[in-house]
Amino acid sequence: MKREERRQEIVDLLIASRAVDLDDLASRFAVSKMTIHRDLDDLERAGVLRKVRGGATIDPGTQFESDFRFRELQEADVKRSIAAAAAELVEPGMTVMINDGSMAAILGDVLARKRPLTIITNNAAIIERNKGETGATLITVGGVYSAKFNAYLGIVAEEALSRLRADIAFVSAPAVSGSLAYHMDESVVRSKRAMIASSRHSCLLVNSRRFGHTALHVLAELNEFGTIISDKPLPGETTVELEGGQTSIKIASGGPNDF
Repeated sequence: MKREERRQEIVDLLIASRAVDLDDLASRFAVSKMTIHRDLDDLERAGVLRKVRGGATIDPGTQFESDFRFRELQEADVKRSIAAAAAELVEPGMTVMINDGSMAAILGDVLARKRPLTIITNNAAIIERNKGETGATLITVGGVYSAKFNAYLGIVAEEALSRLRADIAFVSAPAVSGSLAYHMDESVVRSKRAMIASSRHSCLLVNSRRFGHTALHVLAELNEFGTIISDKPLPGETTVELEGGQTSIKIASGGPNDF
């Protein structure tokens, strides 16, 4: 197993159990304890875990779970499948808005094959990867940089978004329950809502693990989105809430289901 693959699996184990044991990791990956020490040291410097005696941990509800650096390492395969499904909604020549978030950052990479495109974003990862790329007109909205979300937020970003128009906006959410999508940060909610308002069509990207959870702020009613993309079918209560509406449901591993 390559070093990066091993470290990805360590993060996945932390997500599942909140703590990992040094001896168990060395045995699982058939490497020395010193190798695991180096892995944990590097991941701690990246801000995605805390080393403790005999292993490492993350604390529920702390900055680790919401920090972009941690989320960027979570469930990469799921994010890629959702991003690939989202890219099917895009045709060359479109103007696309993409919000903050690690899943959205992957979508920014996937859309490379859809060029020429105009990309409007506050996502610093997308900005960094697409600046200077041939065939991509990149519009950055400015604002106050947030290291936590690796994005530009605030009044400047919201005002810029309100004066632009896109064919489609891709918006992600860390929590969905019933008929509502949620987010823990008010400034992020405002920027996402500004993108929804400034686009002809809006698409919600949500990992199935996020269903059944809430956060401090309501982001939107699910029926405000033209399309919802996830990696698994939506929960029954959510499906019932959307029945008879205009929202299209697309499962990344399968085909779309329209109500």
